Amino acid sequence: MTYEPVIGLEIHAELKTRSKMFCSSANDPNERHPNVNICPVCMGHPGTLPVTNGDAVGKVIKTGLALNCQIRESSKFDRKNYFYPDLPKGYQISQYDMPLCGEGFLEVGGKKIRITRVHLEEDTGRLLHPEGADYTLVDFNRAGVPLMELVTEPDISSGEEAWKFARELQLILRYLGVSDADMEKGQMRVEANISMSKNSKLGTKVEIKNLNSFRAVEKGIAYEIDRQEKILKAGKKVIQETRGWNEAKGETFSQRAKEEAHDYRYFPEPDLPPLRLDNERIREILSEIPEIPSVRRNRFKSEYQIGDREIEIFVFNKDLGEYFEEVMSELKGWDKVSQGEFFELAKICANYLISDLRGLLKGLPFSQDDLQITPENFAELMTMIHRGQVSSKMAKQVLTEMFASGGDPSQIIEERGLVQITDETAIEKIVKEVIAQNPNPVADFKKGKENALQFLMGQIMQKTQGRANPDAVRKVLNQEML
Repeated sequence: MTYEPVIGLEIHAELKTRSKMFCSSANDPNERHPNVNICPVCMGHPGTLPVTNGDAVGKVIKTGLALNCQIRESSKFDRKNYFYPDLPKGYQISQYDMPLCGEGFLEVGGKKIRITRVHLEEDTGRLLHPEGADYTLVDFNRAGVPLMELVTEPDISSGEEAWKFARELQLILRYLGVSDADMEKGQMRVEANISMSKNSKLGTKVEIKNLNSFRAVEKGIAYEIDRQEKILKAGKKVIQETRGWNEAKGETFSQRAKEEAHDYRYFPEPDLPPLRLDNERIREILSEIPEIPSVRRNRFKSEYQIGDREIEIFVFNKDLGEYFEEVMSELKGWDKVSQGEFFELAKICANYLISDLRGLLKGLPFSQDDLQITPENFAELMTMIHRGQVSSKMAKQVLTEMFASGGDPSQIIEERGLVQITDETAIEKIVKEVIAQNPNPVADFKKGKENALQFLMGQIMQKTQGRANPDAVRKVLNQEML
């Protein structure tokens, strides 16, 4: 018996707005004091009336447009009725049959994952369980925060594909500026619906709730696929339920029976008027959409011809990618840089930014505001490396000094006596001295032992304190030992 996994995702993201969804209380995910950002409206006090946050509506529409969705001209809010301690009103204002966006897609690894809907609702509060206590505390700061929910079609077939979709969505949300989507802070949460299909017939669906990291998305789904497959192959039935993910044990666990839509008793929210969106407003939002990750990948490939790994790092680390582009813009403006040299410089620049500069940051996030090295000075150093005016070893020393002081690379090289020796006459004199002092390695080289050449080069570099141009040294050595 062969079973195929069928997976759909529900992803919630807290929107980056100044105030909450239906009141003026602050939307501040960094507030650590409980129950500070609350008011009678978001606490559901009798007699209060909600007012729709227009900025949140615009951000959902912007997301929908970036995800190739159709935007509804008419939409509305609904009450989703259920009781839970962190839901102050006893119901959640959400959207049911008329979401803002639908029928879109996001391409991941060359495959289009269809998006059923993107809708807007309010978040719940947060429950806190003090260790060893027999009670639970409730923090309502998060209650009423604008929450966007995205639902995919069951087009995903593995845990790996699921986390790639979630990561790409996180990138898009950040590029659009609609959400920080920080999973560690709970600003983005993933839920997965998994069933096993046989002969195109769908099996019983199981939901995994609140997967709060990409690792949890991949591992949780993989575990659940394996669990369901074992049940089916044993001739048993999978139970429709909601399960949680235990990161420490690496397994899912049963939480409750899965609710159906009718259990929530949806009905139109009586305190909010329907939403009407005109085409002019939609076109205005469309014009505000910046370059999204997929477009940036393609442009970096054609414009700079660097590798896929480097492109992915620059796309994922947006600020670092923008700094790279500023450096390359400096180089493009220099008259003596040919197109071929420009592409070579792009590779060198990408390597030094990703390996050496990030190494100097020691794990801290890249921020151009905190960096003392100007794009112009970084471009100058890259050109000196490419043209053999400074060795790789010396370049690392110069970069370290630039990182500390923000100095000009030419000035640092001159002050520290790091100018590379390229004059073959000067190199020839040193080569002859090393050959005379090391007759045995010279004899070994003449017998065909390549390691001897490396030894002799090392002796020359030591004498010149690493300043001799390696290509020139190799050339003169070969000439002298023929």
